[in-house]
Amino acid sequence: MTESRRASLRSRILELSRFLSVGAVAFVVDLGLFNVLRFGPGRLLEDKPLTAKIVSVAAATLVSWLGNRHWTFSSHRTTHRGRELTLYAAINLLGVLIGIGTLAFSHYVLNLRTPLEDNISTVLGIVLGTIVRYVGYKKLVFTARGSAPDATPATVAPTLVERAGREGPES
Repeated sequence: MTESRRASLRSRILELSRFLSVGAVAFVVDLGLFNVLRFGPGRLLEDKPLTAKIVSVAAATLVSWLGNRHWTFSSHRTTHRGRELTLYAAINLLGVLIGIGTLAFSHYVLNLRTPLEDNISTVLGIVLGTIVRYVGYKKLVFTARGSAPDATPATVAPTLVERAGREGPES
C-alpha cells in the first residue's frame, strides 16, 4: 500500500470515527429522550410513540448537525451555507422518516408494542438512517475539497486567530 493510500485510508477512518462519535451522542439523545417521553416520569407521551419519536429525533438532529458541521466535516464545508442547510435538512428528513417508519411499522402493522419492541425498531431505524445520512452528507452536503481533513483544535485555532487579526476587533 502506498503512502498516499495509507494517508487517505487514515483520513477516512478518522472521519468515520468522528461521524460515529457524533452519531453515538445523537443516539443517546434520541433513544434517551424517546424513553423519557414514553416511559419516564409522568409518561408524557405514553400513548403517542410517533410524537415522542418526532420530538426525540428533532433534539438528536440538532446535536448531530452541530457535531457534523463543526467537527466531522468541518474541512469540507462549502461557502453555500443555504444549500448545505437545505440538503442537510432533506437528507436528515429522509433518515428521520426511516426511523419513524420502522417504529410505525413495528408498532401499528406488526402490533409489537412493548418497550423492548419499540426500542428494537427504534435502533433498527437509527442504524438504517445513519447509513443514509453518512452517504448523503458525504456525497451531497459537505462537498468542498478540504485542505485539512484532520482539522483539530490545534489546526483550526490558528485559522481563527488569523481571521480575527484580519477582521479587527468587533464593535
